[in-house]
Amino acid sequence: MRRLFAISTFAILLALAPRAFSQKSASNAQQSKDSAAGISKQDADAEMQLQKAIADAGNDKAALVRNLKNYLLRFPDAPRKAGVYRALVESCQQLQDPACALDYAERLVAVHPDDSEMMLLAISLLQQEGSEASLTRAAGYATRVIDRIEKTSPEEKSARVSLKDWQAQQDRFRTALYSLRGQIEKSQSHYELAAKDFEQSYSIRPNAIAAEHLGEIAEMKNDYPKAIEEYSLAFTLPEDGPTGKVDRREVRMKLGNVWRRVHGGEQGLGEQILTTYDRLGAPPVTTGPWTRNKDAKDLFTFVLRNVDGSPLPLSPLKGKVIVLSFWATWCGPCQILEPEFAQIAKNYAGNTNLVFYAVNTDADESLVPEFLAKQKWDVPVVFADGLDDSMKVSSLPTVVILDRAGKISFRMDGFSPQSFTESLTTAVQQALEPEKLNSAK
Repeated sequence: MRRLFAISTFAILLALAPRAFSQKSASNAQQSKDSAAGISKQDADAEMQLQKAIADAGNDKAALVRNLKNYLLRFPDAPRKAGVYRALVESCQQLQDPACALDYAERLVAVHPDDSEMMLLAISLLQQEGSEASLTRAAGYATRVIDRIEKTSPEEKSARVSLKDWQAQQDRFRTALYSLRGQIEKSQSHYELAAKDFEQSYSIRPNAIAAEHLGEIAEMKNDYPKAIEEYSLAFTLPEDGPTGKVDRREVRMKLGNVWRRVHGGEQGLGEQILTTYDRLGAPPVTTGPWTRNKDAKDLFTFVLRNVDGSPLPLSPLKGKVIVLSFWATWCGPCQILEPEFAQIAKNYAGNTNLVFYAVNTDADESLVPEFLAKQKWDVPVVFADGLDDSMKVSSLPTVVILDRAGKISFRMDGFSPQSFTESLTTAVQQALEPEKLNSAK
């Protein structure tokens, strides 16, 4: 997956580019010049403090979050409040702080109720919380996004997109949205509403997720013929689809359980599956390195690969400070950063409480061995195998430090030659301090 180069201070400021202030009404225009000048000065001060908050954080995401939160306390009605919210959402996600990300995502939705992308993020975070109140809010957001998508007409599409491609994209989005709302309703035990949404999702584009959920609802209602039909579809359709991925082994177990309950054994089950398969046609199979660790629950359940293909489970690293440098062969700044990263690793050689890894994110892994043979890197190199996606790495280079409790204590997106060695060394030293581990406990 190709990534943009790191978000620098300039890039963050660009993302928070000033918007033209709205025109004042005729009555407001009659305000005195002194009053207008006062407002202008207040906005200018807010802008200056925002730039200072970002600049002071440098490439440290944790510091950026602290600075922007303090900025909002000082300027709660800042002209670019929405942009600050968006920056906080992104940074909190990168620091793997879902509560913080949800807080500012919902604040941003309140300011910009038409922001479907932020609503979808809020839905995901609310689902993770799982409380009844959270699920109700998530369902409300999902309904708002569905309504907006359903009202979109072809006239609104970009002229560069064909009508066929636009319709395909809309169908994929609608398929996923109805399934998403159905899953929320099912979590709330609103089975009738959930079934309608899953049926709508399946009718737009047949998918295994919707079929599996319909099978589970039918089984709960003791409608076993319906459950068998839906589970057969879920087992036969592609595992991956616009709504997500099913566990085919689990679907097979559910199908077998219902079949035995109806027929007393599994005789005839194979014929049922083949009949369903023939009716649907042979589904394509999608596999690749990007599917590794898809079910990993946390950092220490990941199993990465060394360049020679041997496994590197992260579970034995519990209790150690882990320093990760995400890179790719096409990334020029990554190659400039590496010697300094390697030197810092050498400075801590022999420290058994600390490990350094260069984590490769190339889509074409065949490029890596030849690259390393020429560059002769000293730091151990491993393939990301989904760890980059888990840590929301969207730009390169990105350097992350995980303390001995497995929490992100430092994150740097980009490479600043003047400050890199000092910043990373200081962050490593802080992560190694014994009180860091004790406070995490």
